Amino acid sequence: MLAITAPTVDARPATQAASHHTDARARAAALVARMTLDEKIALVHGLFPPMARGKTKHELIPSAGHIDGIPRLGVPLVRETDASLGVANQVNQRKGDVATALPAGLATAASFDPEIAHEGGAMIGSEARAKRFNVMLAGGVNLTRDPWGGRDFEYLGEDPLLAGRMAGAHIAGVQSNHIVSTVKHFVLNSQETGRMVSDARIGEAALRESDLLAFEIAIEQGNPGSVMCSYNMVNGDHACESHHLLTDVLKHDWGYQGWVMSDWGAVHSTVKAANAGLDQESGQELDSEIFFGKRLKAAVEAGKVSMARLDDMVTRYLTGLIETGAFDTPEPKTPQPIDYAAHAKVAQAAEEAGLVLLKNENNILPLAAKARNIVLIGGHADVGVLSGGGSSQVRSVGGVPIEIPLKSGAAASFARVTYHDSSPLKALRAALPDAHITYVDGSDPVAAAKAAKAADIAIVFATEWRTEAEDVPNLSLPDNQDALIGAVADAQPNSVVVLETGGPVLMPWLAKVPGVIEAWYPGQRGGPAIANVLTGMVNPSGRLPITFPAAASQAPRPKPVGLDTLNKLEAQAAANPADAGNHPLKTFPIDYVEGSNVGYRWYELKGEKPLFPFGYGLSYTSFAYRNAKVTGGKQLTVSFDVVNTGKRAGADVAQIYVTRKGSGTPMRLAGFKRVELKPGESRHVTLVAAPRIVADYDTKLPGWRIAGGAYEVALARDASDRSQTFTVNLDPATMKP
Repeated sequence: MLAITAPTVDARPATQAASHHTDARARAAALVARMTLDEKIALVHGLFPPMARGKTKHELIPSAGHIDGIPRLGVPLVRETDASLGVANQVNQRKGDVATALPAGLATAASFDPEIAHEGGAMIGSEARAKRFNVMLAGGVNLTRDPWGGRDFEYLGEDPLLAGRMAGAHIAGVQSNHIVSTVKHFVLNSQETGRMVSDARIGEAALRESDLLAFEIAIEQGNPGSVMCSYNMVNGDHACESHHLLTDVLKHDWGYQGWVMSDWGAVHSTVKAANAGLDQESGQELDSEIFFGKRLKAAVEAGKVSMARLDDMVTRYLTGLIETGAFDTPEPKTPQPIDYAAHAKVAQAAEEAGLVLLKNENNILPLAAKARNIVLIGGHADVGVLSGGGSSQVRSVGGVPIEIPLKSGAAASFARVTYHDSSPLKALRAALPDAHITYVDGSDPVAAAKAAKAADIAIVFATEWRTEAEDVPNLSLPDNQDALIGAVADAQPNSVVVLETGGPVLMPWLAKVPGVIEAWYPGQRGGPAIANVLTGMVNPSGRLPITFPAAASQAPRPKPVGLDTLNKLEAQAAANPADAGNHPLKTFPIDYVEGSNVGYRWYELKGEKPLFPFGYGLSYTSFAYRNAKVTGGKQLTVSFDVVNTGKRAGADVAQIYVTRKGSGTPMRLAGFKRVELKPGESRHVTLVAAPRIVADYDTKLPGWRIAGGAYEVALARDASDRSQTFTVNLDPATMKP
C-alpha cells in the first residue's frame, strides 16, 4: 500500500481540536453562545454554486456546495465537493480541472480489505484539500437491495458488515486530511426510479439489522463529521423529516454528535424538518424554496422551532468541523500541487484487488505465453474504460476519449456516458510485446466472429452504463452485446469476457465462454489493471460483494418499482410536450418484503441458486482451510490456518457465516479476513463474529439480543459454501440499540 499524505498546510498554533466528542461540542457550544440569530441562520443553509452567482462576496468555486463562515469568530468558509470515487467535476463545470478516479465502490468492496478503502479515501481526500475543499460528500453505504439499482456501483454491496467496515475505513481515510466526510444516503435510498417520491416500507427490526446496521458500523468506525439524509420517504415520512431516524436512532440511540445535512433538493418543510433533526439545508437553490433561511428565522422567533434546537443545529455543524480538523486547518489560498502519478497507483491497486475472476475453465487465464495472435472486441477497449455517471463522476487525469451527452431522462442535466483514458488494448500490447494484438469494435457480430476465429484467443469487453437518477430497466447487457458474445464464442472456443458493469448482469452465453472477469468500472488506471490480471502479473483476488442472479425473477423485485408508470408519463410528455410536467410521478410505496434478508440471505431463504454467490471469486492459485477450531460462550471465535496450496502467490478472503440453529434464519456474514500468501505459505487466522450480526434486534427490549443456545457456523469461501460447518453454544446477552 502506498502512504498518502495531505498537502502541506499551515496549521493555527495551539488550536487543534480534541478528538473527544465532549471537548469538541463544548468548544462549538461556546462559539454558538457568541453568535447573533442571523449568524446562526446563515450556517444552517448552503448555496449550490452553479445557481448561486452573486449571493456571496467570497469566491464561488463551481462545485456541490458553499457555506460562508463567520470571520469574527474564526468559523471557516466551507466548500463541499462530490463524491466517493474522487473529486468530481460533473459536465466539466470547472474547465480543465481533473482528478484521480478510483474504481467503482463495488470494486473497492470486492477487495474485502478495509486498508484498500482507507488508502482510496486518503488519496481522494488529499486531492479535495489541495483543490480547496473542506467537506467531501464521500461515504456512500446504501445496501444493494436490487441488482438493477442505478447507483449500486457507487456503494459497497449488499452486506451490512462488509459495507459498514469498508465505508468506515474510507471515511477515516478522507478525514485524515482534516476535511469532513459525509456518510450517505440515510437511509433506504435503494432505487433511483422515483427517488423523490418513493416510500420505502420496512419493519423496525428488519431495518435495524440491515441498512441501519451498515450506517451504524460506518459511523462507529469512521466517525464522519456529517450524515446526509436521503431523498426518499421511509415509512411515510421524508427521510429528511423523519424524527425517528434522525433523532431517535441517529442522535439518541447512536449518540451521533455531528450534523445532518440534506441531500440536494431533499428538503420539503421548515418546522417539521428542523424539529425532526435536520441540521442543515444543502444546495438551497435546488429546493422548491429556501426553507432554512428567512422561514426558519421566523419559525424560531414565533417559537415553532426553539432557540435551543437552532443552537443544537449550529453546534452540531461546528462539532463536525472541529472534530475532523476542518475548522482549524485553513484552506490553501490557491490550488496546491498534486502527485497524480502516485495517486494513479492507488487507483490501480484498488482495481487490481477488486477485480473478480468469475470463470476460468481449463485455466484459459492467465494468457498463455504461446498466445501470439489475440483480438480484443468491443467496449471501446482501444481507447478507454467505462465510468459510472452522476454526482460521483470524476473527470480523470489523462482526458476523456469518449463523452456522450444524454438526450433525455432524469440524469440528462448532470451526467454523461464517459470513458477514462486508459486503454486495455495499449496496456496489453505493452505487457505482451511479442504478441500480435488487434482490435475490432464489435458493432458487426459477423465481422467480430470472423476476427475471433482467426485469432488464438478472443477477449470481448462488454459494458453496461449506470448513473445516478436512473435505474437500468433490466439485467441484460445493452446494445445486443449478448448476441455479440455468443457469436464470438461460437467461432472461437478460447474466448474471455471482461465485464465493465455497475452491478450484476445476466450471462446467457456463460456455458460457451471459458473465462469471465468482472472488472466493474475500473477507474482511471483500469487498462493496466485489467492487463495485469489477464497476463498473470497480478493474481485476481476480488470477491463478489453482491449476488449475481441467474434470472431477474430470483431477486425480490425483478425490475424497478414504478418504472412502468414513469415510462408511461415520459411517453405522454414526448407525445405532448406542452403538457409535460402536469402529471408528475406520484408517491408510491416500495415494500421491502425481504426485510433484513438482503442479497444472499434472500437467495438462501427462497432456496434459489444464483449465477454467482456473494463472496465468490477465483484465483490463479488454490487455498485450503485447516485445523479449524470454533469456540463459544461470551463470543463466537473461529481460528484456522489458511494455506496457499498452489504455485503462485495470491490473496484469499476467508469468511465466516452464522445463524441460530433451528431459527430458520438465513446465515449472515459475521467476519472476514483478506490474507496474502506465498506458495506453500500458511497463516493462522482468528475471526471473532461481530456481536450484532450474531444477535437479532428486539423492538421490545429495545436493543440487540443474543439468544443463548446452539449456533451453526460456516467457515466458507462464499455465502453458499457449507463444506466446513460447526455447532457452538453461545451465552445469552443484550446490547443497547
